[in-house]
Amino acid sequence: MKDDRLLEMRVFAAVVEAGAFTAAAQGLGVSQPFVSQTLQRLEARLGCKLLHRTTRGHRLTPEGETFLNAARRAVAAVEAAEAELQQSDEQISGPLRISAPIAFGLDRITPLMPAFLARYPSIALDLRLTDDTENLIEDRIDVAIRMGRLPDSGLMQRRLCDLRRIVVAAPALLAAHGKPDTPDALGALPCLAWDGSRDHLNRWPFTVAGAPVILRAESRFRSNQGMSLVEMCLAGFGVMRMAEHLARPAIAEGRLVQLLARETVADDGAIAAVFLPERHLVPRIRVFVDFLVEAFRDPDWDDAPRPD
Repeated sequence: MKDDRLLEMRVFAAVVEAGAFTAAAQGLGVSQPFVSQTLQRLEARLGCKLLHRTTRGHRLTPEGETFLNAARRAVAAVEAAEAELQQSDEQISGPLRISAPIAFGLDRITPLMPAFLARYPSIALDLRLTDDTENLIEDRIDVAIRMGRLPDSGLMQRRLCDLRRIVVAAPALLAAHGKPDTPDALGALPCLAWDGSRDHLNRWPFTVAGAPVILRAESRFRSNQGMSLVEMCLAGFGVMRMAEHLARPAIAEGRLVQLLARETVADDGAIAAVFLPERHLVPRIRVFVDFLVEAFRDPDWDDAPRPD
């Protein structure tokens, strides 16, 4: 039997703490309709109003004040109970649902999972690979791996490592078109571009004589899935601005060449694990995030030689 009572309590508490449905939805990483519908179901189940809604916002009813205190105690009790019972690696148990970008998930997260599951034999792990940004509550995600500039969403986050992207091309492409020595010359080569929500990644930043230059990557081939762009780049179809965790090993193997290293602007983004604030004490979530932090403390792709 599906029991969403704890979820309803968390959503209700988030609305009260945020002061508005929209702000609560942003903090939880879910849609505003999801928050509204969850509160409606909760009030219908309890048979009373918890919030008085007005054009200026909302305020707690007497029943809402009583239920808020009880909800906070219930959520804290569940987290404390799990933390108290699960002290050793063998005792830490339960399902763990993880979301990660496809390329990073395949290249870096999946290879780590045998060691993690061997260390925690009572954890059952569900790894979802998608380039869409999933809602932690709606999609029931325990930990999501996010890349780039992380918004102030109200989610807790643990930084795993820096995220840097560099411009690369296959040797065959450069043999056919020549190696560009300026961003303008690079613009004459075929490029590879993101589609959909990742379109902002098609703005490639450079500096020329101290001045910022943005190259807009246009392409005959666009994709919303990073690994398809990587495969097309390796096949010599176009130039790509690629994450270093994929690019550096391919450069070391001679399958890719870095372009315009001096002119490329360094990213200020990161790769991070994010999760709901009240979930940080859940043992299986805590040990998974700690495991990732340790695994990426000194990324092996940073050891690859850099161009002079």
